[in-house]
Amino acid sequence: MHEEIFLPTTYADEVPYAAFARLRAESPVTWVPEPAVGPWPAGPGYWAVFRHADVKHVLRSPDLFSSNLGATQIRDPDTPEDLAFVRAMMLNQDPPDHSRLRRIVAAAFTPRAVRALEETINDRARTLVASALGSETDFVELAADLPVWTLAHIMGVPDADRRLLYDWASRVIGYQDDEYAGLSTADAASMSPTAQKAMDYRPTTSTHPDGRPINPRSYTALADMFAYAHALAAEKQRNPSGDIMSRMLEGGLTTHEFENMFFLFAVAGNETLRNGIPGGLLTLLRHPAELARLRSDPAFLPSAVEEMLRYWPPVMDFRRTATTPLELGGQKINTGDKVVVYHASANRDETVFPSPDHFDVARTPNDHVSFGFGPHFCLGAHLARTQMRALFRELLPHTITLTGTPVRLASNFQNGLKHLPVHLAPAD
Repeated sequence: MHEEIFLPTTYADEVPYAAFARLRAESPVTWVPEPAVGPWPAGPGYWAVFRHADVKHVLRSPDLFSSNLGATQIRDPDTPEDLAFVRAMMLNQDPPDHSRLRRIVAAAFTPRAVRALEETINDRARTLVASALGSETDFVELAADLPVWTLAHIMGVPDADRRLLYDWASRVIGYQDDEYAGLSTADAASMSPTAQKAMDYRPTTSTHPDGRPINPRSYTALADMFAYAHALAAEKQRNPSGDIMSRMLEGGLTTHEFENMFFLFAVAGNETLRNGIPGGLLTLLRHPAELARLRSDPAFLPSAVEEMLRYWPPVMDFRRTATTPLELGGQKINTGDKVVVYHASANRDETVFPSPDHFDVARTPNDHVSFGFGPHFCLGAHLARTQMRALFRELLPHTITLTGTPVRLASNFQNGLKHLPVHLAPAD
């Protein structure tokens, strides 16, 4: 029962909003089984949390619901060694360790720091849209370039290597989808010598010798990324440049903390927008009256971006682990139980959002949880909003026509599109 909430194939068709609404009303905290999926073994199951208030309660209570005990993905790491490794990531830490790691990099994402980047982001968005005018394009590919370019810029990754950030993210976020699992788009011949050497460490198989699949978030599965991170770090230590990589190296991180911080920026730093921007455009195209309303009054752009994030949350869920016996939503939860909060459901909670299934570019207030809540509220939220506003500001004057069928990513974590074919006609 309720296993459709877990199965990645469910989300390849659509997010099950009707099921979420029913569960919010009838069983706001409910047990969800984890059946085997392809080569991936069955899991023990988890408590799914669907109401906005309960989601916020879980996210703001790390003393009761830990990010560190079992990390933050539904699926458990394969081995104790894998768990120990991913627990060093800021995303998978609880206070006070989480707070220490966050302070090291927070200065790069303050509103003041983002304002310093804003003009270069605007220029990049302008260039991307101009490159597609008058032609048919896969908007997923077009949109993915902006966050990858921005991250490479703030991390100090050479332009020749930035496509690697895209490929690493594809392997991690798309492992449940055959098309994305082995995606490789970076041109080896044009990479830096540092990147070419790191590619020697890229795994040649996605399975263990006994046939079990390798966890895509493990050190083994991303050996090339970590080899690159260390090589780039050595260059930064010889020539500090004030970018986020240099800041990380000056912050006293352990080796595993550094590796996981690089992972977090390289993968999590671009996957949100890679999902959110195409999802936002598809939402606008499916609501032509709201698109016309936004075009007639671009002052709605900030609220429209927030509504896109609410209506199409890039990340659908996150996992915590109960630290003590407790009760939530009328259910008794035991120490060590997985507790998974569904942002996608919380964002449609009718007790918080009037007419939650209606897309409204002027919606205010808009208390969505697409960037999380509590101590793990997304550090890059301001930067993400800036990039979304920049790209949609450039898109709005032009005529955008859907020319094919959108194709969704098969993932129970990322609310993504793999393909969104559109034609961009220049403004008159």
